[in-house]
Amino acid sequence: MPGRSIDRQPGRAYERALFMATGCSQQDLQKPRIAIANSWTELNPGHVHLRTLASWVKRGIIEYGGTPFEFNTIAPCDGICQGRGMHFILPSREIIAASVELTLKAYQFDGVVMICSCDKIVPGMLMAAARVNIPTIFLPGGTMKPWKNLEKTRVTSDIKEAIGEYNAGHLTAGEFLEIESGTCTGAGACNMMGTAVTMGCLLEALGLAYPGSATLNALEAKQLRIAKQVGNRIVEISRTGESARSFITPESIENAARVGLAIGGSSNMVLHLPALAAEIGSEFPMDDFDALSKDTPLIVKCKPASDHTIDDFHTAGGVSAVLKALAGKVHLKAPSITGSTLEIVVKHAKEPDARVIHHASAPLAPEGGLAVLHGTLAPEGAIVKQSAVHPDMLVHEGPARVFDGEEAVKQALFDHQVEKGDVLVIRYEGPVGGPGMRELSLPAAMLIGMGLGNSVAMITDARYSGATRGPCIGHVCPEAATGGPIALCKNGDSIRIDIPGRQVDLLVGEQELQRRKEGWKLPPSKKHLQGGGFLDLYARLVSSARKGAILQ
Repeated sequence: MPGRSIDRQPGRAYERALFMATGCSQQDLQKPRIAIANSWTELNPGHVHLRTLASWVKRGIIEYGGTPFEFNTIAPCDGICQGRGMHFILPSREIIAASVELTLKAYQFDGVVMICSCDKIVPGMLMAAARVNIPTIFLPGGTMKPWKNLEKTRVTSDIKEAIGEYNAGHLTAGEFLEIESGTCTGAGACNMMGTAVTMGCLLEALGLAYPGSATLNALEAKQLRIAKQVGNRIVEISRTGESARSFITPESIENAARVGLAIGGSSNMVLHLPALAAEIGSEFPMDDFDALSKDTPLIVKCKPASDHTIDDFHTAGGVSAVLKALAGKVHLKAPSITGSTLEIVVKHAKEPDARVIHHASAPLAPEGGLAVLHGTLAPEGAIVKQSAVHPDMLVHEGPARVFDGEEAVKQALFDHQVEKGDVLVIRYEGPVGGPGMRELSLPAAMLIGMGLGNSVAMITDARYSGATRGPCIGHVCPEAATGGPIALCKNGDSIRIDIPGRQVDLLVGEQELQRRKEGWKLPPSKKHLQGGGFLDLYARLVSSARKGAILQ
């Protein structure tokens, strides 16, 4: 182990002295030194409570004879940073990964507890864990309690759809203000099946988080007890040396993907799991998700795809019950941070209840939540959350309405310039073109709120919120900024979508497309990247979304 204790050799006196200046004793420095990588921040509800969780982890570390050292990383919020701020969100994953990696390697800790919530923080910390490869446990931050009255339940995705409802005249100003003011009930990650909850569930499937920890409400008493247990356990494994890559393997990544597909999880896992696989020298490209989806039944639907909340999912057994339902399709010999295997976790899990968590033999749908489409518009692939598409829109053909960026399509929606049957094409929003591959969750939710989710499709080289529903196709590869066919699309072109057939085609002849390609140039607005700084570097180094938008 790299730094089990700071030995008494004179050459390490300076190191010891500096630690003692922080309040450590000589005895503290002889114990296993355990890092707590915390993503606490006052800037969003998913992380505002994480110092409290850290305090309970510290209790557990001290109780079992370790010395805790807490540090922080950044934790920007997709929801708050909608619009122009969204350029910086996916790139933040790389900064989170690097900041945690560099701190852990510089200090040579014996083990680490990763406390994290939300969309880019969990995958960023996972990437760091794979790089550093010391004993590691993840503690998800928990979810926000849903808003409830006697008649209805609301979660965070309802706010975005309410924007469209208000714009369509279906809500009064008072009703809209009530939704805005009351839906977010307090600390915790967004309480829908978005990227935050999905990534927490994948932590459990990877065996790196305690069973049930991903779907608890934030600061429940049980969560505090788990936090202390995590502190106990990290000291134990710091002494036995079970490192992060004991858990992060090609088999466990496949387990995570199957669980994500079975629960109708976020399309953003198609960015994050390939990025994690790359950290262990493996590959898990976009098409692998499609092969798994065809062999993984959909057994869970939560808000906004159904009326079931994350609380309902947790009560029904959560990830452990999903693993039980998928027992014939997942690698149950994979280890669990509890000290056993997923097989033992499954043995103690609840049986699928056929209401919230269906059995694999009687699924909600025979295929998983995501599908990978190919065709003349996306030769290298595109992603759609097929579990959230209305049956009437699984196959659709319509005229293209082309927009060079998110702002333009939002304005068209606000101005009621979108007609039934349209296929909205939003381009130059990919990893390079954005730069940063913005999340187009607001225009997607507006479609639903305006009553257009069953008649209008949306196609983009950007990404969507994990909870987006409707015929929204993202991650189009190659992206427009690198000259992909989506850059050649014109207003009025016919586009055909066939999700069961896994096709998305621009119905323009080959000769005409070649003529357009010869005349194509990157728009002037994209020749000089926005804002300079890190985004310039990111746009030069980032891979295709097909490979996880990793820095190369």
